[in-house]
Amino acid sequence: MGIILAVIGMAAIIYSYFSTGRAPVAVTDPAMPFERTLAGLGLHTYLNKLPHPESPVPADEPNMLAAAKLYKENCAVCHGVPDGPKTSIAEGMYPKPPQLFKGMGVTDDDTWESYWKINGGIRMTGMPSFKTHLNENQMWQIAVLVKNADKIGPTVKAELTGAAAAPPTPAASPASATTKQN
Repeated sequence: MGIILAVIGMAAIIYSYFSTGRAPVAVTDPAMPFERTLAGLGLHTYLNKLPHPESPVPADEPNMLAAAKLYKENCAVCHGVPDGPKTSIAEGMYPKPPQLFKGMGVTDDDTWESYWKINGGIRMTGMPSFKTHLNENQMWQIAVLVKNADKIGPTVKAELTGAAAAPPTPAASPASATTKQN
């Protein structure tokens, strides 16, 4: 009987916390007790039950460039670009979206996990599902890009940032050296 009363009492306290307006609802409010822990626990437990497929998309330059264009259009407003500041949208979100080209990002996540997050979204985080907006190949391309965010080349970085890529320096050939001397 004591266990039943304890469960009912806890449910009443939780209901009262939310129904009386004590729970923080504004983005600028402090987090609820155990909010981050419980949300992370639910997400990681769910992800561990999913299949872990290998990416059908190789991490080569054409796929990374295509992904950079898609990322810029769909993801950069929240998750940022290399060497860029956080946008006002990212600053105003709770929880704060990870800046995928700064610090750890998601390079420590498996590619399938990033694919799942792109495909299905994550409730109560602002991360939408792109299942109806991007095709399978495009979602895998972005997942490969963010997995390799710490290894992108100058061409991909230039595509992400909108900066002109530095042209490769041509190797001096004997013919060009002779022409310069004449």
